Amino acid sequence: MSIKVLYTAHATSTGGRNGHVESSDGVLKIDLSVPKSMGGLGKDGTTTPEDLFAAGYAACFGSACEFMSRQLKLKLTSIEVKAAVGLGQNESGGFGLTVDLDVKTAGLSQSEAEQLVAAGHSICPYSLAVKGNVDVNIKTTAV
Repeated sequence: MSIKVLYTAHATSTGGRNGHVESSDGVLKIDLSVPKSMGGLGKDGTTTPEDLFAAGYAACFGSACEFMSRQLKLKLTSIEVKAAVGLGQNESGGFGLTVDLDVKTAGLSQSEAEQLVAAGHSICPYSLAVKGNVDVNIKTTAV
């Protein structure tokens, strides 16, 4: 599959999960630490790669749904996407992710919201990137 690149993000990590991440433009500068639930220190004021992935996925998924609402001519007035990204050990001894998306839409019926979220999921770059590798569970609510 050929992709016409519209934007490329650049970031550098030093020190792994107990290090620092910074974007090339310097806007994103975040210290990382292993959470206490994984045996780390869980230092205050730090985050994890999973938090960053959850934030990116939630934002990208919301934009994909907004794009599809225009394509489908649905009157979406607002959308909120909460992403929960879990990290754990898989059956082969490696590690894997799980994703739960909780999507709330305004301005749509429940059936329209479900149609929109399915359409957004089918084009979202994050959804496509993890397809077949990560269990993604989506809850859709029209409010």
